[in-house]
Amino acid sequence: MSRSNRERTKQTRQALIAAGRRLFVEKGYAETATPEIVAAAGVTRGALYHHFEDKKALFRAVIECEAKAVAEAIEARSGSYDAPHAGLIAGTSGYFDAMMTQGRTRLLLIEAPAVLGPLASATIDAENAEATLRAGLAAMLPEAGAMLEPLTSLLSAAFDRAAIAIEAGAERRQYEQAIAVLLDGLADRLRR
Repeated sequence: MSRSNRERTKQTRQALIAAGRRLFVEKGYAETATPEIVAAAGVTRGALYHHFEDKKALFRAVIECEAKAVAEAIEARSGSYDAPHAGLIAGTSGYFDAMMTQGRTRLLLIEAPAVLGPLASATIDAENAEATLRAGLAAMLPEAGAMLEPLTSLLSAAFDRAAIAIEAGAERRQYEQAIAVLLDGLADRLRR
């Protein structure tokens, strides 16, 4: 395949993902039809099915892009800290900033588990934002041992619930403070 063909293929895929994201945010997965997606992307229906098996596969690609963007925002915010605790606190802020992108909370935390199933949705999270959380907790709590996985899972769920509450109008600062209290409490408890 020539470079220009590869570039066109990539551009078509990106156009479909962008159009799908926009429509999934505006209308929801169930109410979005594939003819709308191809029209919004400016491509043919054949192009859609060349890149994606079906609408659900396109949706999964959208979710994977969103999850990756969240993980990148966390990394960007937390990566410059040498102290693991400070990195986790900064990463908390990075997560909440990333989740402020219009439609992201709905896509990742409501639509993805409903459309892809809880296991597939959790797997995507485990490879992205949850992976950054796991690494931060492992650095901050080396004594966690076998509890690292359950602690990561439980804290990840707390982050997600907080994002949903913040999207619904709750005070973000209070949730950031609550996460800090949870992290401090974990560190104190494990070091006893």
